[in-house]
Amino acid sequence: MREIRDKVVIITGSSSGIGFALAEEFGRLGAKVVVSARNADRLHEAENSLRSVGIDVFALKADVSVESDCKNLIESTLSHFGKIDILVNNAGISMRAVFAKTSPDVLHKLMDTNFWGTVYCTKFALPHLLLTRGSVVGIISIAGYVGLPGRTGYSASKFAVRGFLDTLRCENLKTGLHVLIAAPGFTSSNIRTAALTADGSPQGETPRNESNMMPAEVAARKIVRATIRRKDSIILTMLEGKFTVFLNRFCPKLVSRMAYHYMAKEPDSPFN
Repeated sequence: MREIRDKVVIITGSSSGIGFALAEEFGRLGAKVVVSARNADRLHEAENSLRSVGIDVFALKADVSVESDCKNLIESTLSHFGKIDILVNNAGISMRAVFAKTSPDVLHKLMDTNFWGTVYCTKFALPHLLLTRGSVVGIISIAGYVGLPGRTGYSASKFAVRGFLDTLRCENLKTGLHVLIAAPGFTSSNIRTAALTADGSPQGETPRNESNMMPAEVAARKIVRATIRRKDSIILTMLEGKFTVFLNRFCPKLVSRMAYHYMAKEPDSPFN
């Protein structure tokens, strides 16, 4: 707690799911939290909820796919709190459609939010994070290690974020900047309800039983702990996460078959 108290933490995509849970956890440990999201109403609800439990919170509407929004998010944080200690690039969208039937616009939307949103926010925050020897955190997914069928744009964007952050860490070996890549498995959140279909429309309903997934609060606690310990990476969930990534190093064809059959079991699977 002493290491995180009074730190200024920016969390993108933090009106719900893992992002909101991260804001709660950082705030519970005494950090000053900046929450942002595209939906103003949900963001306002999140702000009120955090403030009601005594968290020092500043909320700012931002679409991370828009470069000027990212710049404003960083500048507004500096104006409000005077510094930045941790940037958590959490904002993201998913998809559920086979590539052959998917509009290229869908892949553009995923890359704009998941990859470019991370790049933009990190670019503008970096000079200030170097001053505080702070942390850049990227929330990717197991899909950033293993290509998941029906999620071409999602996997591509998460692979890209992992490559970007791995390189950023390497470039800053002697500056004191900490870079963490966090890869949750299936986590209970609203990302699947907002997932894009082949024509770009939201899926609307999750095809999975959310009650069997890791709660967002558990994922958040693990990610915050890894941030405090300045770890390079963390893979969450044993079977879906750590074992899959480990096995993919040695038996990629087997993992591809496993991923296909696993995802094909979803109701109304797009590639059955």
